Amino acid sequence: MATAQTPAMADLHSGEHGHDLASPGEIAIGVIIGRTSEFFDFFVYAIASVIVFPRLVFPFTSELTGTLYSFMIFALAFIARPIGTVIFMTVDREYGKTAKLVSALFLLGTATVALAFLPGYHDIGVAAIWLLALARIAQGLAWGGAWDGMASLLALNAPASKRGWYAMVPQLGAPLGLIVASALFAYFAGNLSADDFFDWGWRYPFFVAFAINVVALFARLRMVTTEEYASLFETRELQPSRISDTVAREGHNIMLGAFAPLASFALFHMVTVFPLSWVFLFTRESPVRFLIIEIVAAVFGVAAIVASGVIADRVGRKSLLMGSAIAIAIYSGFAPQLLDAGAFGETIYMVIGFILLGLSFGQSSGAIASNFKQMYRYTASALTSDMAWLFGAGFAPLVALLLATNLGVIASGAYLLSGAFWTLLALWLSGQREVGDMDAGESSN
Repeated sequence: MATAQTPAMADLHSGEHGHDLASPGEIAIGVIIGRTSEFFDFFVYAIASVIVFPRLVFPFTSELTGTLYSFMIFALAFIARPIGTVIFMTVDREYGKTAKLVSALFLLGTATVALAFLPGYHDIGVAAIWLLALARIAQGLAWGGAWDGMASLLALNAPASKRGWYAMVPQLGAPLGLIVASALFAYFAGNLSADDFFDWGWRYPFFVAFAINVVALFARLRMVTTEEYASLFETRELQPSRISDTVAREGHNIMLGAFAPLASFALFHMVTVFPLSWVFLFTRESPVRFLIIEIVAAVFGVAAIVASGVIADRVGRKSLLMGSAIAIAIYSGFAPQLLDAGAFGETIYMVIGFILLGLSFGQSSGAIASNFKQMYRYTASALTSDMAWLFGAGFAPLVALLLATNLGVIASGAYLLSGAFWTLLALWLSGQREVGDMDAGESSN
């Protein structure tokens, strides 16, 4: 980003404000730690929503119905997330980013670890359902507040020729968080008796989530004190604007930005939460073995995300996102039925799915960000992320499972196909410029 250096920025770089310098590599580490902690919390809950909560909280109904109820509560976090953004953007404006991050991550950690103490339906009746829903809503509010602008900080400090490379770095947190969460659940489920696992074993990953959040908080606070972060705040790159003003001025671009990554966000849950539920409910495969398959596939996802950075810098982000959406549409037509083809079919489904997810998800963050005016970019980007997760992922496990159980597993691909359609349409309507043009235009927004 080519921006004239203001006196405030000059003071910052001369060290008068006492901020530390941070290289893009240090910023990248902070971003990865922060995003991994968020996604770890996310996947710990997601896995439990399939193999624990239906039995613990909804034992009065069938396993299928209990899982559908669990997925309804799962979606509450995505509904609450935009509300969290509104609340914590106000905290940001009034008290600063440190207060915002500390309060948001404290709420996230508290809500997550509280689930480790969740009583079952047999212990407290319907109150268990309400407590689960309350904790899930609290997680969603906290995720809205956890938006910290670090991904923007990283991208804006990257060389112009490597914007795609640095854009993919925050996205690595998703497969890394899944790997750790799946490994923990696989370990406890594989080494404990069923009674011990459902009694206390499943609770340990939630305790780990709280510890990881503490580490992530200090990593983020370290970044907030850097010169680069303060400079971007001074130049309004990381200043929150009022929600009403942002929506009034950038509402069109926010909606385009929300639909642009829909293919990858829909695929996100189609290769993580939904297949676990299908295998757990309708096959004789061990959930432990499938969690191991997820771990292996997620490694391919990490490699694909890294590859997306290289490809985007060569062919442009728009071309990569459009090509990935077309590939996801093709994948949706045949892949779901592989889940009924035993361990080999499941592995093929997961590996191909994670490769496509990595290529698309790796460049999906902030796909329309260059269209936002500079003074609204921070808040508009947060709202765009909220809407993308809500429309693309929030109801994906529920809708996919409903389609699969009523029309056959191949029907679940319809959700993916719709996501690919909306991605292609949004990218076409946005008139998004290629990566080089985006970089050149950012300073004038």
